[in-house]
Amino acid sequence: MRIRLDIAYDGTHFRGWATQPGLRTVQGTLETALARIVGSEARLVVAGRTDAGVHAADQVAHVDLDADQWARVQTRHGQAASDPAGSLARRIRGVLGNYPDVTVTRTSVAPEGFDARFSAVWRRYRYRLADNAVGYDPMRRNDTTTVRADLDALQMDAAARTLIGLHDFAAYCKPREEATTIRTLLDYRWTRDADGVLVAEVKADAFCHSMVRALVGACAAVGEGKLSVDDVVRLRDELTRTSAFKVLPARGLTLAEVGYPADELLASRAEQTRARRDQEARDGRSDADD
Repeated sequence: MRIRLDIAYDGTHFRGWATQPGLRTVQGTLETALARIVGSEARLVVAGRTDAGVHAADQVAHVDLDADQWARVQTRHGQAASDPAGSLARRIRGVLGNYPDVTVTRTSVAPEGFDARFSAVWRRYRYRLADNAVGYDPMRRNDTTTVRADLDALQMDAAARTLIGLHDFAAYCKPREEATTIRTLLDYRWTRDADGVLVAEVKADAFCHSMVRALVGACAAVGEGKLSVDDVVRLRDELTRTSAFKVLPARGLTLAEVGYPADELLASRAEQTRARRDQEARDGRSDADD
Protein backbone atom coordinates (compact mmCIF):
# COMPACT_ATOMS: atom_id res chain seq x y z
CA MET A 1 0.00 0.00 0.00
CA ARG A 2 1.51 3.33 -1.06
CA ILE A 3 0.72 6.24 1.24
CA ARG A 4 1.23 9.92 0.43
CA LEU A 5 2.42 12.16 3.26
CA ASP A 6 2.20 15.96 3.28
CA ILE A 7 4.86 17.31 5.62
CA ALA A 8 5.88 20.65 7.15
CA TYR A 9 8.98 21.46 9.16
CA ASP A 10 11.16 24.16 10.62
CA GLY A 11 14.58 23.17 9.30
CA THR A 12 16.59 25.22 11.80
CA HIS A 13 17.78 22.29 13.89
CA PHE A 14 17.84 19.62 11.18
CA ARG A 15 20.85 18.68 9.08
CA GLY A 16 18.68 18.58 6.00
CA TRP A 17 16.14 16.05 4.78
CA ALA A 18 18.20 12.96 4.01
CA THR A 19 19.15 10.44 6.68
CA GLN A 20 22.78 10.74 7.80
CA PRO A 21 24.43 8.55 10.45
CA GLY A 22 24.69 10.31 13.79
CA LEU A 23 22.90 13.45 12.60
CA ARG A 24 19.34 14.67 13.19
CA THR A 25 17.46 14.86 9.88
CA VAL A 26 13.83 15.22 8.84
CA GLN A 27 13.75 11.84 7.10
CA GLY A 28 15.35 10.08 10.05
CA THR A 29 12.95 11.65 12.55
CA LEU A 30 9.86 10.75 10.54
CA GLU A 31 10.99 7.22 9.72
CA THR A 32 11.67 6.55 13.40
CA ALA A 33 8.16 7.72 14.29
CA LEU A 34 6.62 5.73 11.45
CA ALA A 35 8.46 2.54 12.47
CA ARG A 36 6.91 2.73 15.94
CA ILE A 37 3.46 2.63 14.35
CA VAL A 38 3.95 0.04 11.60
CA GLY A 39 6.30 -2.20 13.60
CA SER A 40 9.31 -2.21 11.29
CA GLU A 41 11.45 0.00 9.07
CA ALA A 42 9.61 1.99 6.41
CA ARG A 43 11.51 4.19 3.95
CA LEU A 44 10.25 7.55 2.75
CA VAL A 45 10.71 8.81 -0.82
CA VAL A 46 10.59 12.61 -0.99
CA ALA A 47 9.69 15.11 -3.70
CA GLY A 48 12.82 17.20 -3.14
CA ARG A 49 15.65 16.88 -0.64
CA THR A 50 16.16 20.08 1.31
CA ASP A 51 19.54 21.19 2.68
CA ALA A 52 20.43 21.87 6.31
CA GLY A 53 18.44 24.78 7.72
CA VAL A 54 15.86 24.90 4.89
CA HIS A 55 12.19 24.78 5.89
CA ALA A 56 9.12 23.28 4.25
CA ALA A 57 5.50 24.39 4.28
CA ASP A 58 4.26 21.55 2.06
CA GLN A 59 6.84 18.86 1.40
CA VAL A 60 5.53 15.63 -0.16
CA ALA A 61 6.74 12.08 0.37
CA HIS A 62 5.45 8.55 -0.08
CA VAL A 63 5.99 5.29 1.77
CA ASP A 64 5.27 1.72 0.64
CA LEU A 65 3.84 -0.42 3.43
CA ASP A 66 3.86 -4.21 3.21
CA ALA A 67 0.87 -6.33 4.25
CA ASP A 68 1.90 -6.63 7.88
CA GLN A 69 2.66 -2.91 8.19
CA TRP A 70 -0.62 -1.95 6.57
CA ALA A 71 -2.50 -4.31 8.89
CA ARG A 72 -1.05 -2.45 11.87
CA VAL A 73 -2.26 0.84 10.40
CA GLN A 74 -5.73 -0.56 9.80
CA THR A 75 -6.23 -1.54 13.43
CA ARG A 76 -5.56 0.24 16.70
CA HIS A 77 -6.19 -1.10 20.18
CA GLY A 78 -7.81 -4.12 18.57
CA GLN A 79 -10.36 -2.08 16.63
CA ALA A 80 -10.56 -1.40 12.89
CA ALA A 81 -9.87 2.21 11.93
CA SER A 82 -12.61 3.90 9.90
CA ASP A 83 -10.05 5.81 7.82
CA PRO A 84 -6.68 4.08 8.36
CA ALA A 85 -4.74 6.07 5.76
CA GLY A 86 -6.11 9.39 6.96
CA SER A 87 -5.63 8.58 10.65
CA LEU A 88 -1.95 7.73 10.11
CA ALA A 89 -1.08 11.44 10.15
CA ARG A 90 -2.65 11.84 13.59
CA ARG A 91 -0.80 8.81 14.89
CA ILE A 92 2.53 10.11 13.61
CA ARG A 93 1.85 13.48 15.23
CA GLY A 94 1.13 11.66 18.48
CA VAL A 95 4.51 9.93 18.36
CA LEU A 96 6.29 13.20 17.52
CA GLY A 97 4.83 14.81 20.66
CA ASN A 98 3.79 18.36 21.48
CA TYR A 99 5.28 21.26 19.54
CA PRO A 100 7.66 19.30 17.30
CA ASP A 101 9.63 21.09 14.59
CA VAL A 102 8.35 18.62 12.01
CA THR A 103 4.79 17.40 11.46
CA VAL A 104 2.71 15.39 9.02
CA THR A 105 -0.27 17.50 8.04
CA ARG A 106 -2.06 14.87 5.96
CA THR A 107 -1.80 11.24 4.88
CA SER A 108 -3.80 9.50 2.18
CA VAL A 109 -3.75 6.48 -0.11
CA ALA A 110 -1.64 7.53 -3.09
CA PRO A 111 -3.33 7.51 -6.50
CA GLU A 112 -2.24 4.76 -8.87
CA GLY A 113 1.11 5.60 -10.47
CA PHE A 114 2.00 8.25 -7.90
CA ASP A 115 5.68 8.74 -7.07
CA ALA A 116 6.48 11.66 -4.76
CA ARG A 117 9.77 12.35 -6.53
CA PHE A 118 9.38 11.26 -10.12
CA SER A 119 5.74 12.27 -10.67
CA ALA A 120 6.39 15.87 -9.61
CA VAL A 121 6.35 18.44 -12.43
CA TRP A 122 7.60 21.43 -10.44
CA ARG A 123 8.77 22.64 -7.03
CA ARG A 124 8.15 26.14 -5.70
CA TYR A 125 10.36 27.79 -3.09
CA ARG A 126 9.89 31.03 -1.16
CA TYR A 127 12.68 33.19 0.22
CA ARG A 128 12.14 35.95 2.81
CA LEU A 129 14.64 38.81 3.00
CA ALA A 130 14.42 41.80 5.34
CA ASP A 131 16.48 44.91 4.52
CA ASN A 132 16.99 48.24 6.29
CA ALA A 133 13.52 49.40 5.23
CA VAL A 134 11.95 46.71 7.45
CA GLY A 135 14.49 45.79 10.09
CA TYR A 136 14.65 42.69 12.25
CA ASP A 137 11.50 40.88 13.40
CA PRO A 138 12.43 38.43 16.19
CA MET A 139 9.15 36.54 15.69
CA ARG A 140 10.29 35.54 12.19
CA ARG A 141 13.98 35.04 12.93
CA ASN A 142 13.96 31.38 11.87
CA ASP A 143 12.56 31.90 8.37
CA THR A 144 13.86 35.33 7.38
CA THR A 145 17.34 36.48 6.38
CA THR A 146 18.32 40.03 7.32
CA VAL A 147 20.70 42.24 5.32
CA ARG A 148 22.03 45.63 6.39
CA ALA A 149 21.30 47.44 3.16
CA ASP A 150 18.55 49.25 1.30
CA LEU A 151 17.43 46.98 -1.52
CA ASP A 152 15.69 48.01 -4.73
CA ALA A 153 12.85 45.52 -5.16
CA LEU A 154 12.06 46.60 -8.72
CA GLN A 155 15.62 46.00 -9.90
CA MET A 156 15.70 42.66 -8.11
CA ASP A 157 12.49 41.59 -9.81
CA ALA A 158 13.77 42.71 -13.21
CA ALA A 159 16.95 40.68 -12.73
CA ALA A 160 15.00 37.62 -11.62
CA ARG A 161 12.80 37.57 -14.69
CA THR A 162 15.81 37.54 -17.05
CA LEU A 163 16.76 34.10 -15.68
CA ILE A 164 13.46 32.37 -16.48
CA GLY A 165 13.65 29.54 -19.01
CA LEU A 166 15.69 26.44 -19.82
CA HIS A 167 19.36 27.14 -19.05
CA ASP A 168 22.53 25.64 -17.67
CA PHE A 169 22.66 27.10 -14.15
CA ALA A 170 26.21 25.93 -13.35
CA ALA A 171 27.08 29.44 -12.14
CA TYR A 172 24.23 29.27 -9.64
CA CYS A 173 24.73 25.73 -8.33
CA LYS A 174 27.17 24.22 -5.89
CA PRO A 175 29.13 21.80 -8.09
CA ARG A 176 28.67 18.07 -7.61
CA GLU A 177 30.67 15.60 -9.62
CA GLU A 178 28.83 14.37 -12.74
CA ALA A 179 25.60 16.13 -11.78
CA THR A 180 23.68 18.04 -14.42
CA THR A 181 23.00 21.73 -13.80
CA ILE A 182 20.50 22.17 -16.63
CA ARG A 183 17.13 23.25 -15.27
CA THR A 184 13.93 24.93 -16.46
CA LEU A 185 13.21 27.96 -14.29
CA LEU A 186 9.44 28.39 -14.66
CA ASP A 187 8.99 31.51 -12.56
CA TYR A 188 11.14 33.86 -10.50
CA ARG A 189 9.88 37.12 -9.05
CA TRP A 190 10.41 39.51 -6.12
CA THR A 191 7.77 41.53 -4.26
CA ARG A 192 7.42 43.20 -0.88
CA ASP A 193 4.73 41.74 1.36
CA ALA A 194 2.36 43.73 3.58
CA ASP A 195 5.10 44.13 6.21
CA GLY A 196 7.65 45.30 3.67
CA VAL A 197 9.69 42.10 3.68
CA LEU A 198 11.14 41.14 0.29
CA VAL A 199 9.74 37.79 -0.81
CA ALA A 200 11.06 35.74 -3.73
CA GLU A 201 8.94 33.08 -5.42
CA VAL A 202 11.10 30.62 -7.36
CA LYS A 203 9.57 27.77 -9.34
CA ALA A 204 11.35 25.16 -11.47
CA ASP A 205 11.01 21.60 -12.70
CA ALA A 206 13.80 20.74 -10.23
CA PHE A 207 16.69 22.47 -8.51
CA CYS A 208 20.36 21.60 -8.22
CA HIS A 209 22.30 21.93 -4.99
CA SER A 210 22.25 25.46 -3.49
CA MET A 211 20.59 26.88 -6.62
CA VAL A 212 17.80 28.91 -5.02
CA ARG A 213 20.06 30.53 -2.43
CA ALA A 214 22.50 31.49 -5.17
CA LEU A 215 19.74 32.95 -7.34
CA VAL A 216 18.42 35.09 -4.49
CA GLY A 217 21.96 36.13 -3.58
CA ALA A 218 22.59 37.38 -7.10
CA CYS A 219 19.37 39.41 -7.12
CA ALA A 220 20.12 40.82 -3.67
CA ALA A 221 23.44 42.05 -5.08
CA VAL A 222 21.48 43.76 -7.86
CA GLY A 223 19.14 45.32 -5.32
CA GLU A 224 22.13 46.68 -3.43
CA GLY A 225 23.69 48.08 -6.61
CA LYS A 226 26.67 45.73 -6.61
CA LEU A 227 25.55 43.99 -9.82
CA SER A 228 23.45 45.14 -12.78
CA VAL A 229 20.45 43.33 -14.22
CA ASP A 230 22.57 42.35 -17.23
CA ASP A 231 25.26 40.94 -14.94
CA VAL A 232 23.09 38.09 -13.69
CA VAL A 233 22.62 36.83 -17.26
CA ARG A 234 26.28 37.31 -18.11
CA LEU A 235 27.33 35.34 -15.04
CA ARG A 236 24.85 32.58 -15.88
CA ASP A 237 26.20 32.25 -19.41
CA GLU A 238 29.80 32.00 -18.18
CA LEU A 239 28.81 28.63 -16.64
CA THR A 240 31.31 28.85 -13.79
CA ARG A 241 30.82 29.37 -10.07
CA THR A 242 31.57 32.97 -9.16
CA SER A 243 32.38 35.10 -6.12
CA ALA A 244 30.59 38.14 -7.60
CA PHE A 245 27.74 37.68 -5.09
CA LYS A 246 27.06 35.88 -1.82
CA VAL A 247 24.95 32.76 -1.56
CA LEU A 248 22.36 33.74 1.05
CA PRO A 249 21.76 31.68 4.22
CA ALA A 250 19.38 28.73 4.36
CA ARG A 251 17.24 30.27 7.12
CA GLY A 252 15.20 32.40 4.69
CA LEU A 253 14.32 29.51 2.36
CA THR A 254 11.11 27.47 2.47
CA LEU A 255 9.85 24.75 0.14
CA ALA A 256 6.35 26.12 -0.39
CA GLU A 257 4.68 23.66 -2.76
CA VAL A 258 5.19 20.65 -5.04
CA GLY A 259 3.12 20.34 -8.20
CA TYR A 260 1.79 17.12 -9.72
CA PRO A 261 -0.21 16.38 -12.90
CA ALA A 262 -3.72 14.96 -12.97
CA ASP A 263 -4.01 11.48 -11.46
CA GLU A 264 -4.28 9.78 -14.86
CA LEU A 265 -0.91 11.29 -15.86
CA LEU A 266 1.05 10.42 -12.71
CA ALA A 267 2.45 7.11 -13.96
CA SER A 268 3.50 8.43 -17.36
CA ARG A 269 5.15 11.46 -15.77
CA ALA A 270 7.12 9.23 -13.39
CA GLU A 271 8.19 6.99 -16.28
CA GLN A 272 9.36 9.97 -18.34
CA THR A 273 11.33 11.43 -15.42
CA ARG A 274 13.02 8.12 -14.62
CA ALA A 275 13.97 7.65 -18.28
CA ARG A 276 15.52 11.12 -18.39
CA ARG A 277 17.47 10.56 -15.18
CA ASP A 278 18.70 7.18 -16.47
CA GLN A 279 19.88 8.81 -19.70
CA GLU A 280 21.66 11.54 -17.76
CA ALA A 281 23.41 8.87 -15.69
CA ARG A 282 24.54 7.04 -18.83
CA ASP A 283 25.84 10.33 -20.22
CA GLY A 284 27.82 10.96 -17.02
CA ARG A 285 25.45 13.74 -15.88
CA SER A 286 23.58 11.97 -13.10
CA ASP A 287 21.19 14.16 -11.16
CA ALA A 288 22.68 14.25 -7.67
CA ASP A 289 20.12 16.47 -6.00
CA ASP A 290 16.60 17.81 -6.49
